[in-house]
Amino acid sequence: MTTLSRSAVLRLAAGAAVLPAISRLARAQAYPSRPIRLILGFAAGGSADIVARLIAQHIADTIGQPMIVENRTGASSNLAGEAVARSAPDGYTLFLVTTVNAINATFFDNLKFDLKRDFAPVSGVTRVPNVLNVNPSVPANNVADFIAYLKANPDKLNFASAGNGTSQHLSGELFNSLAGVRMTHVAYRGGAPAVSDLLGGQVQVIFAPLVEVIQQVRAEKLKALGITTAKRSPLLPEVPTILESLPGYEVALWNGLLAPAKTPPAIIDRINRATIEALRSPEVKAKLAEQGSEPVGNTPAEFKAFIESELVKWRRLVEISGATVQ
Repeated sequence: MTTLSRSAVLRLAAGAAVLPAISRLARAQAYPSRPIRLILGFAAGGSADIVARLIAQHIADTIGQPMIVENRTGASSNLAGEAVARSAPDGYTLFLVTTVNAINATFFDNLKFDLKRDFAPVSGVTRVPNVLNVNPSVPANNVADFIAYLKANPDKLNFASAGNGTSQHLSGELFNSLAGVRMTHVAYRGGAPAVSDLLGGQVQVIFAPLVEVIQQVRAEKLKALGITTAKRSPLLPEVPTILESLPGYEVALWNGLLAPAKTPPAIIDRINRATIEALRSPEVKAKLAEQGSEPVGNTPAEFKAFIESELVKWRRLVEISGATVQ
């Protein structure tokens, strides 16, 4: 039997240690060699699904492989997040993360994944505002007048949302907190019935995604008092931001791409560059503008910092609201 010298053993051990790294590099260089799945936790036809399918087509054109959008609904997008967190870190399974997931990190006590631990940020995709809308019967035409009315009439108005713990709910609770007013929250099972009751006068206020109410605002069936983001919307340029009258108020709905943790940086960079290129496409920009969405497209490090700041913000709002899973 041949006896290896100590130096030979050490050389073999060192060679074995670098093999995994070489293997990961080879996979990254060959990427992509098959279709990529983009999983989201919302049904087909919704705003998140529209964004996912829009960018998926353009990313596919750039990287040369199909990107298949998969709608895995259930548990407020948690099932989709769990599926991606458990996927192989090879760049072939991505997650369309949204504001909902940042809220869920605090709202749910038993999540089976962690946004910071189990994912690698790729890029932000879009931002879109909520809009503070009131029924025309409410005697206020701007945010300042609305706050004054609420202070004079505490608990008189009800604000609707698409559900307990949603961004609509927490947008209203943040308004209550910063303005020092009291509105009563009424939770609905989705945005459509909430807007319907607002139009009918059963509730008086809603903080709704712009795309869900813009037609009613333009038809003067609702009064839009303020935009929740820091900038005015090009779709309703005459409507000021809430921030202009209420310092510290800012809420944006957003989405972006995550990969499973430990996905090779070279693959993350490839998807990031393809995403940014897609968002710069005139077609994509035009279609996003129709929804009132603003394209983002940033670096993985910038998106990571953004997610961390959003986790802090929504934790605070969940705690302020006292919202619990029902």
